[in-house]
Amino acid sequence: MNRTLRAFIAVVLVGIITFSAISICQSIGRSIRLDITDQKLYTLSDGTKAILAGINQPLKLKLYYTRTAVRKAADPMRYYNNYYHFVKALLEEYVQASDGMIKLELIDPLPFSDEEVDALRYGLKRFPITREENFFFGLVVQTGYGVVKTIPFFTPNRDTFVEYDISALIDSAISRGKKRLGVLSSLPVMGEDVSGFMAQMMRMQGQQPPEAWQIVKQLEEKYTVSEVEKETDEITDVDILLVIHPKELPEKTLFAIDQFVLKGGRAIICVDPYCFEDKPEPFANQAERFARSRGSDLNVLMRSWGVEMPENTFAGDREMAVWAQVRENARPSPIIGYLNLTDEAFSSENVITANLNQVRLLFPGVLRKTARPERSGGEPNHFVPLLKTTDRGNSWSIEGAYELASLDPERLMEKFVDGSEPVVMGYLVTGRFKSAFPDGIEIKQDSEEGEADTEEKEGSTEGGDAGEKVTKVTKVTGLAEAEDDCAVVIFSDVDFISDLIAYQRAFLGMQVAVDNNSDLLLNAVDELGGSSELIGIRSRGNFQRPFEVVERIRAEAEKETADAEAGINAEIAGFQEELQKIASVGESGDEKLVEASILEKKKDLELKIRQAQRRLRQVQMKRRERIDALGNTLRNINMLLAPSVILVIAVIMHVRRRVMHRHYVSHASDA
Repeated sequence: MNRTLRAFIAVVLVGIITFSAISICQSIGRSIRLDITDQKLYTLSDGTKAILAGINQPLKLKLYYTRTAVRKAADPMRYYNNYYHFVKALLEEYVQASDGMIKLELIDPLPFSDEEVDALRYGLKRFPITREENFFFGLVVQTGYGVVKTIPFFTPNRDTFVEYDISALIDSAISRGKKRLGVLSSLPVMGEDVSGFMAQMMRMQGQQPPEAWQIVKQLEEKYTVSEVEKETDEITDVDILLVIHPKELPEKTLFAIDQFVLKGGRAIICVDPYCFEDKPEPFANQAERFARSRGSDLNVLMRSWGVEMPENTFAGDREMAVWAQVRENARPSPIIGYLNLTDEAFSSENVITANLNQVRLLFPGVLRKTARPERSGGEPNHFVPLLKTTDRGNSWSIEGAYELASLDPERLMEKFVDGSEPVVMGYLVTGRFKSAFPDGIEIKQDSEEGEADTEEKEGSTEGGDAGEKVTKVTKVTGLAEAEDDCAVVIFSDVDFISDLIAYQRAFLGMQVAVDNNSDLLLNAVDELGGSSELIGIRSRGNFQRPFEVVERIRAEAEKETADAEAGINAEIAGFQEELQKIASVGESGDEKLVEASILEKKKDLELKIRQAQRRLRQVQMKRRERIDALGNTLRNINMLLAPSVILVIAVIMHVRRRVMHRHYVSHASDA
């Protein structure tokens, strides 16, 4: 056998060995996975594993994604490719952890294909790319008993919550019933059916009737949601009660809430000293708008649970204050009532807040524990502070709601003084509560004379009627103290779950959640509803982590240059005022005087204004340079890190080779 033939056979054998080795490594490596992401984004949480362990029937997951059409779409649409690969990799983890109970099918619904028809039949959302092609990106879960559940569309804005969405979908597919959630609110959170004159006026103004809040739509995906009337006598057929902005509730409704909690019903209370969503009537005059109160409280009941919220009092914290531009052409400034809560603000003791990353509150109130005696069993209620400020937080007050009608961040900041201990804005309270109405309540109803056992006459007849109008007073009693442990979650803000703060309109016109505002409420509902497996899943990773160092440098730079900017702006304003005075004198004065001294003075002032504006730009440029310097440093580190590591490895290998060479030479010479 000649040398050429042997070389050819060797190459073929090396190729076969290489191919076989790759195939074997791929087969073995499928069960060996390593998640090296900082927040373990590809590692399933314990809650998901618990749900997968409870699957007792085969499930089929169908992931629809139009890969072919996206290749020809615009660049913004191609952005979904990265998110698709993330979702696919996460679903493969589900398959791996299900012990064969879950099968994954990847589907590319081409135009006019049966797969496209199936996608529409399942209710997946489609977005036209061309006249013939549509964009799909959704998930279908099918059980062995014919149950079908879907995620109509994956949006990258919910990348933090995708594991929760998938796990909740699987949990709902294998569960038989839904928890019942009742919503009681003085705001149109469930939407509003507007008709008659008001509907006509809204159509004339180009407005649409209010739709249900996005948070309600999210709750409806997992719970049976119903509305509880403000004038209710009793709350029944509800497992969890959500009370949002309880404003001016009648006593009988307060008593109904009180008894619902004492009988073991779980409740989530959202009160607010100033609710921005509590908007005045569209036809109200300015005086009515300023005089109208936007606050709500439930102190009548909350005090019996051991908590109260003072009126016109808010939580503040300089470190958490959000910088925002309140008016046009105004520079951003910190708003002491607009707080951005991060890790240190959340309780790690409870699963409701343990895995949250960021929550924004808009002028939250202050929750304080009241001096309540111990219950008859001997143990006091248990309080878990869910939301709180830093140690420098404090409360601050206003005289009336009119002070917030026109936001002035600087004037509000003057009302705030740093404190020495955190201010609480959310509590989980558990224990055997006592009733706020231990003796019951009296309900008055109009009735005919002689029907009531207890009656109060209200006067004589009107218009010659022979009968008299009487009022029936009925005594209603209930539990004076709970027989078992109760649980309520109280938040001192309502706006944090509104569409204004918790959601934003994203690409393709969809409303998506921002930060963890909606997750905070959903976690509370899940916790009180008993779905503990889903709690730890919802927000275990955040792709949009805040640039804390950059924000700190920006804040320090703003603080350092604020005085200089204010002085220069005041100087410019003074020059401009003098210039206006000169112009007015020139229009009404002597023409020779204008040509002589006034024009000279005008030129001098214009020169000073330009010089002051130049100094202002220099101050602003220095502030910008501090922030840019950090960016340049980080960029240089990123650029030099990899070459530096390679260089260090090369030097180490070179030194090692030299040492080994000397060692070999010395041994050879000895031999």
